[in-house]
Amino acid sequence: MRASRLLFSLTVFLGAFLLFLVEPMAAKQLLPWLGGSAAVWITCLVFFQTALLAAYLYAHGLARSESTLPQICLLALSLAAALYWALTTGAPPVGASHPVTAVFVALTLWIGLPFLILGATGPLMQAWWARAEASPIPWKLYALSNLASLLALACYPALIEPALTLRAQRWLWAAGFVLFAALSGVLAWRMRTVAPPRQTIYDTEDNAPAAPLGHKLLWLLLPMGASMQLCAVTSHLTENIAPIPLLWVLPLGVYLITLILAFEFPRLAQRALVSRFLLVLLAGLAYMLTQSNESLPMRMAIAFYLAELFFACYFLHAAAYALRPQRKSQATLYYLVFAAGGALGSMLIGIAAPLIFRFNFDIAITFLVTALLALAATWRDGWNNRLIWVACSIMMGVLVGWLHIASQRDTVVAVRNFYGSLRVKQDLYNFPGATLRTLSNGNIQHGTQIFGTDEERKTPTTYYGPDSGIGIALRNCCAQQPRRIGVIGLGTGTLAAYGRPGDVIRFYEINPAVEPIARNVFTYIRESPAHVDIVEGDARLELVSEPPQRFDVIVIDAFTGDAIPLHLLTTEAMALYRKHLAPGGVLAFHISNQHVELEGPIALLAQSSGMKARRVNSLPDDKLDLFGSSWLLVTDNNAFLTLPDVAVHSHPATLVSGLRVWTDDYSSLLPVLHW
Repeated sequence: MRASRLLFSLTVFLGAFLLFLVEPMAAKQLLPWLGGSAAVWITCLVFFQTALLAAYLYAHGLARSESTLPQICLLALSLAAALYWALTTGAPPVGASHPVTAVFVALTLWIGLPFLILGATGPLMQAWWARAEASPIPWKLYALSNLASLLALACYPALIEPALTLRAQRWLWAAGFVLFAALSGVLAWRMRTVAPPRQTIYDTEDNAPAAPLGHKLLWLLLPMGASMQLCAVTSHLTENIAPIPLLWVLPLGVYLITLILAFEFPRLAQRALVSRFLLVLLAGLAYMLTQSNESLPMRMAIAFYLAELFFACYFLHAAAYALRPQRKSQATLYYLVFAAGGALGSMLIGIAAPLIFRFNFDIAITFLVTALLALAATWRDGWNNRLIWVACSIMMGVLVGWLHIASQRDTVVAVRNFYGSLRVKQDLYNFPGATLRTLSNGNIQHGTQIFGTDEERKTPTTYYGPDSGIGIALRNCCAQQPRRIGVIGLGTGTLAAYGRPGDVIRFYEINPAVEPIARNVFTYIRESPAHVDIVEGDARLELVSEPPQRFDVIVIDAFTGDAIPLHLLTTEAMALYRKHLAPGGVLAFHISNQHVELEGPIALLAQSSGMKARRVNSLPDDKLDLFGSSWLLVTDNNAFLTLPDVAVHSHPATLVSGLRVWTDDYSSLLPVLHW
């Protein structure tokens, strides 16, 4: 008996560990081909929640069947698929013209079957355990699976990604899947002889009452609210609080911890106490959302939002656990509806919200939904709780309306799509006699322009001033000869201000919403004396298909946000840049970032390519709306590097010991994060 329980537990633990290990691996393989956007991860979450729903549907059907043959057959097919994925290259099987479709198709073809079988393991093993031992449903196995998930989530960025190439990671995961398939196959073979008669399953299993319809509805809605919390808090943190790479690990870890506590330690905290903490955090963070001119320190803000996520998800998951069915035959139905709620919540935030709303106030809508669900869950707890949560729901509804009105203030243009929320604000006060327009995505500014005198309007601002790295590179690269300039990242088109008659400036921009804003709301492009082209699509993919462009300067300006597109910083990318670079040309990497220090990896790339890298730091100037900036100029042109203007303003880039050259098969941000 003990050996059988150990086999069940080991299978559940290994299945959950592999399930959450494959998620960041598959996303990492997919991210470069969709521009490295943070929205790719949110869309991956939608896929994982949806695939989990399909897995629970499969487990629900199989648990009610006498035959285990479908499980054995699916294990064999999944094992073949896992081994095939281990052999695949990095390129996805579809293009990025429709990013959401691309994510779903690629992940389905790569890991669809293995994910299905792994996702079904938890509820299926619980049903088989209860059937084999004629015992109550072992809900603790669900907590065990979430513990394994949390362990996998912690191990990947800390241990696996820094040490192994992506190909080695896939092979290691495939080896683990072979072991899982063997364990699961043994259990499926044993269960073929212990399946009870059909009548026992449906008619005479026990005398426990069936779950009422109201409980089943809350099985759906409560996990939906928790999933909305996960996606909305992750999006809000990475866009508006701290654009830090890998920050998504923290909300997902908190989410898993709440599942563990709710299913393993349901009495750890009384619901009244948890609901009071949740109420205070909702009110406090709702107030902070209304203070557009004030903000908490970054670490404190992250801590508060993670605390709110913890109490919200713990409250919702614990409420869902309290309503769990007593009948064994309804256990897999419970998980099925639970997963449907998770999938619905992620779809509402990850897919529906960008299509419906121009502005991103998903976090406020999620607070409103959480308050309404708390009202429903505590309805039977007395009038005091009802009045409290009715008042909180009204307050959250007012918050949503207020944010909708406030978001339109001083806003010239607002557009939202898969790649984020773009907003152009107009400031009439900071520059007397002039208007300042700013393009931002979340809290990341992508350019400004001063609409005053002709000179002010045509002067580069923000990171692109005359003394910045790119200003120095463009001033010294080609004397008075016409220049060909390639720019990865359009923004407001600020660099077009450096154009001279005869110059060609070619921008590459993955977000289709940016070009209309740069052309119509800002004037850098249309007033530039240079010939300006704009190519829509991921720069690296477009450069692969183009003939050599013979650029005098290539500007790589895509690293200021939270989702660092590492595919632009690999040896393969460097070879592509050199293909399109004229002899003696310059690569200008914009590395201004509060959370990542890219000097070491780029200096190593330059060295491995036989080039030299020099760093240029420029100071801010509020009068000209110039930010402090950091650039790396990479070239094999010694004459350029010895020019007085270049030599005075720059210094050799520093190599960092212990770093490995990044390739398409290996990269890790962990060693270069600012802790």
